Amino acid sequence: MKILIIGNGFLGKRCAQEWPDAFLSDKFIKTTEDVLTLLDEHQPDSVLNAAGVVGKPNVDWCETHQTETIAGNTILPLLIAEACQKKVVYFLHMGTGCVFYGKSPKRGGWRENDYANPVAVYTRTKYAADLALSTLPNIGIARIRMPIDSVPSPANLVTKLASFEQVVDVENSVTVVDDMIKAFRALLEKKAVGIFHVTNPGSIKHKEIMAMYKEFVDSRHTNGWISERDLVKTGIAKKMRSNNIMASENLEKLGIKMRPIKEALRDTLKKYAKNL
Repeated sequence: MKILIIGNGFLGKRCAQEWPDAFLSDKFIKTTEDVLTLLDEHQPDSVLNAAGVVGKPNVDWCETHQTETIAGNTILPLLIAEACQKKVVYFLHMGTGCVFYGKSPKRGGWRENDYANPVAVYTRTKYAADLALSTLPNIGIARIRMPIDSVPSPANLVTKLASFEQVVDVENSVTVVDDMIKAFRALLEKKAVGIFHVTNPGSIKHKEIMAMYKEFVDSRHTNGWISERDLVKTGIAKKMRSNNIMASENLEKLGIKMRPIKEALRDTLKKYAKNL
């Protein structure tokens, strides 16, 4: 199977490293014709969109750069989708579970077909793409959350938390990148259509993550703790962050399994320590 990966950021590169039959494109896409050129050049069986705008140093950037964020998170996926529809090529779009804010009204977490409640510009633009893409055939949407990887990176939740002097202790669903890469591959091979929550079963608090970090990575590490409201009140963040727990029902229906989060995190942090 030939896979074209659009977006050479952290997660696009990680997938390309693990898939010998993938081509990683760094082409800046402005039009549908740009995507059609890539499809004609590489003749892929499937396309993974790993491109998007998250803002630097964080998503607060998106609050004052709305048009750039819309272009990268809403318009770009639609351009890719249009080209893939014309060429009848399967398209897997990497979305985010951060479109959900707070506790799900249903037991067990937010489901794939639940309507989201995005607040920030970043999450609104990502959800806009989900709503549009989910109306089209031959497209899958893989939502990830707060990726944790064995490779240190500014995009890695572990690296982020370890760098903060003060951390919010909240409970979330998260995605371990090693498991994500395998789940993405399975979705691409199956050409799975619909929305998929690519998160590890279970949930975890930031205090638990940092306790494991201290156990496996740096026994001298210390940090303070701050409430969600104080995060905004003190000016550390412009808007409340998304914190939620998600159910992953559609992966299970396809027989695609990810490790329980605490098992996967323990293994990942041991590798992270070696990769520092």
